[in-house]
Amino acid sequence: MTVYRPFVLALSTAATLAASAASAETVKIAFIDTLSGAFAPVGQNELKSYQMFAEMANQQKWAGNDTLEFVPFDNKGSVQESLTQLKAAIDHGFRFIVQGNGSGVGLALVDAINKYNERNPGKEVLYMNHAAIDPDMTNSKCSFWHFRFDANTDMKMEALTSYLAKDQSIKKVYIIGQNYAHGHQVSRAAKEMLRRKRPDIQIVGDDLHPIATVKDFAPYVAKIKASGADTVITGNWGADLGLLVKAAKDADLKANFYTYYGNTSGVPTAVGASGAERVKLVFNWHPNNESFSGKEMVESFKKKYNDDLYMIPTYTIVQMLSKAVKDTKSSDPVKVAYAMEGMKVKSLNGEVEMRKADHQLQQPLYVVTWAKTDGKKVKYDQENTGYGWRTEQKIDTYVATQPTSCQMKRPAKP
Repeated sequence: MTVYRPFVLALSTAATLAASAASAETVKIAFIDTLSGAFAPVGQNELKSYQMFAEMANQQKWAGNDTLEFVPFDNKGSVQESLTQLKAAIDHGFRFIVQGNGSGVGLALVDAINKYNERNPGKEVLYMNHAAIDPDMTNSKCSFWHFRFDANTDMKMEALTSYLAKDQSIKKVYIIGQNYAHGHQVSRAAKEMLRRKRPDIQIVGDDLHPIATVKDFAPYVAKIKASGADTVITGNWGADLGLLVKAAKDADLKANFYTYYGNTSGVPTAVGASGAERVKLVFNWHPNNESFSGKEMVESFKKKYNDDLYMIPTYTIVQMLSKAVKDTKSSDPVKVAYAMEGMKVKSLNGEVEMRKADHQLQQPLYVVTWAKTDGKKVKYDQENTGYGWRTEQKIDTYVATQPTSCQMKRPAKP
């Protein structure tokens, strides 16, 4: 018998390895976002960040033996095209969706996924949101099938106005934004929170413009200049922010800009030296944070793609999705969703928690200023401009957190 033992052991080992390999699964996630048109650079940057983090997760076995793969579906920034791409993804067997650029798209996806899941029990689809920040998505229109990993409009405005309110030199504020769900919510939140924190500040303008269609913001900047505003608050992103800042520079507008998306692709180049010390940003992370957390990823991303890493919600999504798949030993969206509820992980901005009540990630935020690199507080620049973001204040999670009106309906727990 002893002669055959090694052979039996070899067969047993081979069988175990085969069983292990058979149980390993590639979890495919459809990236439905803008990969062409005016906002394409933002979508392309986000896709690259997902792919880099998935590669890292797969190498380090964050999801155990399973792996993650992000597959692009170009929605061209359109709600209708997003719904078409959602159907295509579902038809190809995708059960996980990520999207972020545009709350109008996000709200449409939530509605479509709710209806699909109701009609197709056992084939549910889960939507993870990295940047669509309309508060309604985790309040009146909350859904068990939707998880938001970025701070919502009200959370960001709470942080931004808490910082802004301390500056007694601010007397007149002008609000400008894109004419869709997010732009409307930024305007509402800014007015409500400034009234509460600094009732002495005058709101001297409140403009909305068509999204992704304005080529010259000079007329809008002329109105801002004429109003005497010393501060501009804007939720604009992508080309709409870059062109707005460029027009302000051309008109020699001296006002400070408080932004949600001053770090998105193309904007740093438009801001350049003229925006130094005058453009502010509220965001969940930046590379020049207090401990330079994530610096290895920043450097790897730059080397790999010749681009700048700024979208950390994509990192947290990969973290939590991987952990949920590993913990449940399943890629069933219902099991994964239940596992993500209340989940805590250490992300690049500190400990974050996916709040069970509304599926809104609770996390610290930063208020930062565009400044010249100095090798100390500003080590990393953006878009090779020689300028980057300097921390003004890290806002603790409890400061920015907001109540929720979510009344969530949950499926039976498996």
